Amino acid sequence: MDLRSELLKSIWYGFTALDLEKSGKVSKSQLKVLSHNLCTVLSIPHDPVALEEHFRDDDDGPVSSQGYMPYLNKYILDKVEEGCFVKEQVDELCWTLTAKKNYKPVKDNKNVLPGKDAFHLWSLFNFLSEDKYPLVMVPDEVEYLLKKICMAMSVELNCVELEDFISQDAVQQNGFTVWSFLEMMNTGKITRGMGQEITSMAIEEVYREIVADVLKEGYLWKKSQLRRNWKERWFTLRPITLDYYTSEDRKERQGSIALDGNCCVEVLPDRDGKRCMFCLKTLSKTYEMSASDTKQRQEWTAAIQTAIRLHTEGKTSLHKDLKLKRREQREQREKRRLAKEQEQQRFQALQEEKERKLAELELLKEAQRQAQALLEQDEMRRRQHHEEMQQALEVQLREAKESRATMQAEMVLKEEEAERQRKRIKELEEMQTSLEEALQQEIKARQDEEVFRYAQTGLLSEEEDKMKALMTLQEEQEEYILKTQREKQELRQEMENKSRALEEAQKQLEEVRANRYRVDQDVVAAQRKLRQASTNVKHWNVQMNRLMRPIGPGEKRPSGGGSFSSFQIPSQRDPGLRLRQRSEEQDEESKENVDNSSSAESGCERERVERRLSQASNGDMDIP
Repeated sequence: MDLRSELLKSIWYGFTALDLEKSGKVSKSQLKVLSHNLCTVLSIPHDPVALEEHFRDDDDGPVSSQGYMPYLNKYILDKVEEGCFVKEQVDELCWTLTAKKNYKPVKDNKNVLPGKDAFHLWSLFNFLSEDKYPLVMVPDEVEYLLKKICMAMSVELNCVELEDFISQDAVQQNGFTVWSFLEMMNTGKITRGMGQEITSMAIEEVYREIVADVLKEGYLWKKSQLRRNWKERWFTLRPITLDYYTSEDRKERQGSIALDGNCCVEVLPDRDGKRCMFCLKTLSKTYEMSASDTKQRQEWTAAIQTAIRLHTEGKTSLHKDLKLKRREQREQREKRRLAKEQEQQRFQALQEEKERKLAELELLKEAQRQAQALLEQDEMRRRQHHEEMQQALEVQLREAKESRATMQAEMVLKEEEAERQRKRIKELEEMQTSLEEALQQEIKARQDEEVFRYAQTGLLSEEEDKMKALMTLQEEQEEYILKTQREKQELRQEMENKSRALEEAQKQLEEVRANRYRVDQDVVAAQRKLRQASTNVKHWNVQMNRLMRPIGPGEKRPSGGGSFSSFQIPSQRDPGLRLRQRSEEQDEESKENVDNSSSAESGCERERVERRLSQASNGDMDIP
């Protein structure tokens, strides 16, 4: 159903509303007003002279709908551009014209729908009605629309009242008109007396879903592209865009995401304190969102995938596609019904033919008996005539047998067809059983999900209690640290008043702190040298063991490489070695008295390791 057909349905109501005498003709002055209003809401320029020139031959007389249609197509509908006007404004104009004349609900009835709800139902009726004039809706579409409204109100459809209304002669012959449909809704029997507010919300939801092409809408948390913070937004999904607003009143639109075949939806793991996350990827950006629960995330991802699929298939509306599919199903059902009726008629004709043949056979037998009686009376005179009659009867009997065999063969075929139908019915019953089992499994899965959710809530509350206890322990620890720092400050104050001997140690400590940064950098190089020297040390240890063994008279020194020629073994009583060890012990004692912190000790240790590594690399390592 294209845009022109949708507009013509609404304009047809406006034209017929101006036809007060129901003659199919409207005065030219009224058509001028109608045309001007249509041009205004359709955002196209209006040419008042064109109407006069188009109907120049009619003078000032009335104009029929067939005569107005060429002007409407040429000067108005051919100039319409999709997206340049609001379709709802056109519907409101035509509804205002037709409601004044045709919509007259009983004011004393408390179930009368407000004007906005009646307009929405009128728009839904136009969308679901057949593309024939006068506009009517088939009972299947009425039942579909009422089921959608009742589902939005969380109630079951009152099928008894609907069947009673459908059983009326006018409805069976012509179908539902919009005024009979509104009259049925105003009785309140279909909605079972629900409040006007609930009914209005349900009608608004169905209107936005079917007419406004809203696949899904609701609150989601969205991650900002710039600040990377999370904000709650009201999202509205249509087949081509995903819009998000500040709140559900949809007054302040914050942005719009265009959907095409290059978009895709992916489920994300929980992070940043958000759960039930998913993302929508486009060619330029990736939008991260978070739903309230797993069910909502699944519904949103499925709805977005449906919108992408519709765009890929070149379809602009989900419910237009569903309407065409329902219409095709109805046509197929009608074809099957007609084929079945024709089959029953053929079977009935064959049955009648069989009964007629049997009756003729009985008549022939009766005639044969009468002929037999006459033959006995005048056997000599009618023998020849009887033989001719017998031959004719045998020919007729043979034809009757052949026709009977043909009918029996057709009956066998019918029995086989009936057997196939019974097998099909049995398969459908088995399929229904499997679907019911799947539904039970889904219900059980949802119950299990609720149990897990309650358990998770208990774990969260327990975690919160433990967090409070941890915060209490942390406060106590901070108080203890402050107390320890105060005591340490007092001890440091006392240490400053110690003997003069500590001044030299403080200077050495300052030098160590000054060289700490340099030592940290040198440690990395020393580690590399240490790994390189470890291989050489193993070799040197072997050489030292060989050198430690005294050489007796007459023995030859083993020839070694040039790298070991300058290697010397100092005596264990070397005074330089003892002096170095004594100075190192004094340094360590002075540094331990000044500061017991791990940084000073690590600095001295690194300096000592570096000294040994440098000696080892120079080939002048002391052996104790």
